[in-house]
Amino acid sequence: MSAVLSLQGLTVALPKGADRAHALENVSLDLNANEILCVVGESGSGKSMTASAIMRLLPPGVRISGGAVRFEGKDLATADERTMRAIRGAGIAMVFQEPMTALNPLRTVGDQIGEMFRIHAGLPAKQIAARTLALLEEVRIPHPAQAARAYPHELSGGQRQRAMIAMALALDPKVLIADEPTTALDVTTQAQILHLIRDLQRRKGTAVLFITHDFGVVAEIADRVAVMQHGVVVEQGAASQVLHAPQHPYTKALVAAVPPLHAPPPRPLSDDTILRIESVQKTYRTGGFLGRGARVTHAVRGVTLDLPRGATLGVVGESGSGKSTLARCIVRLIEPDGGAIRLEGTNLLALRRREMRQAARRVQMVFQDPFGSLNPRRRAGELVAQGPIVHGASPAAAMARAKELFALVGLDPAATERYPHEFSGGQRQRIGLARALALEPEVLVADEPVSALDVSVQAQVLRLLAELRERLNLSIVFITHDLRVAAQVCDIVAVMKEGEVVEHGPIGRVFTDPQHAYTQALLASVPGRDFAPAA
Repeated sequence: MSAVLSLQGLTVALPKGADRAHALENVSLDLNANEILCVVGESGSGKSMTASAIMRLLPPGVRISGGAVRFEGKDLATADERTMRAIRGAGIAMVFQEPMTALNPLRTVGDQIGEMFRIHAGLPAKQIAARTLALLEEVRIPHPAQAARAYPHELSGGQRQRAMIAMALALDPKVLIADEPTTALDVTTQAQILHLIRDLQRRKGTAVLFITHDFGVVAEIADRVAVMQHGVVVEQGAASQVLHAPQHPYTKALVAAVPPLHAPPPRPLSDDTILRIESVQKTYRTGGFLGRGARVTHAVRGVTLDLPRGATLGVVGESGSGKSTLARCIVRLIEPDGGAIRLEGTNLLALRRREMRQAARRVQMVFQDPFGSLNPRRRAGELVAQGPIVHGASPAAAMARAKELFALVGLDPAATERYPHEFSGGQRQRIGLARALALEPEVLVADEPVSALDVSVQAQVLRLLAELRERLNLSIVFITHDLRVAAQVCDIVAVMKEGEVVEHGPIGRVFTDPQHAYTQALLASVPGRDFAPAA
């Protein structure tokens, strides 16, 4: 079978001073018509750089220094910009991870899709409008005419990703490059997008290069798999072979780090309830004039949950289900409209500011994006010491405690002198944990703490959380949309939909015998749900 796209010894050099000499080194891959080749690996492995090199959209200072990229008889590695402009979109199209950054916020979705026909095909306005609507229908966006008139912010995340796919497929390219197109999506939306890409690929015979770090996605759609580490392809082959009989130690480690969907045997739980959430409500009103015509969103609707001492309560659901709003209500970053949050009987919502400051020591939060929650101008040690200093500790004692906490979460105590940007994503999440633990809390509220991490780093942080829970007798509220993660770390799970808890119980029971149709749909949507690494 002749390849539609062939990478032959592709090498991409990084500028001087980078952590390694090459972003890609001697990469050779063939992509055939009517197949999906998944490229997997951790952050920094070279996956996205491979896509950028093919499209010749490399960052400043980064250049192709060797090898070839063969497409339709041309070597794209040496092609001029005019040739590349003709190939981008028409021959090779790309779908990006975050459509909000790829779509122009000031132009309608229909106008941006139509631009593909204006620039490359020179079609009249009537034909452009008809082709745009047909594409939006093909990618199954509801109410396509309305979606065409909408601006990107007016569509949901899944709809924006569908619009990006429509734009990429506008000119019937032979190759579609999809760079982490489902990473930021809910499990049900993710399943829909994966099904859409597979369906379109089969009907059109498109060759798809699918970049991902999610082995569940690989198990769901890949025909073949290439595994990258530090810019080098360490293993490639049929999906079944790479997933179930990996040869390279790195591939074996990645596959082994994938959390299975089934829960481990249940732990004995305490009868002592440390945190009780009682009928908590939160409603947002946006827009309107003087309160009239405002849009009302019931983010949390009368949620009641108990957290046993030393247990982990998982809260799962799609975006907009109310998970993160509930988390912020617990620590009073958001003030609920009603209900009570009782910490060993004390209603936190009834406390005055000074009383709440003392109570806040007992309930701390770990955020999804540690980089966004860490002040880039302050050293990591200062950030961890800040809480104890505010509560009366001397700077020397607080810094000594910060170094102890760095060791506790698996970081070198000497790293307290470094700034947040000098750490990896997994290390920054450990700093976030150290900061939350600095005040010796009894309850930890973790809002999507591993969703942005690679599978192996994710596994390390989850193991660390489990160890800290045992060692410090922590009770944890764990917010996640990743059901595989929930299965591994949670004792109890609450499933939220549109602000309400629709199912609640021991994680093993809920995941093996879900009662509510929404829970059943969530579990059925997990990509590669039957894939589990060999024990």
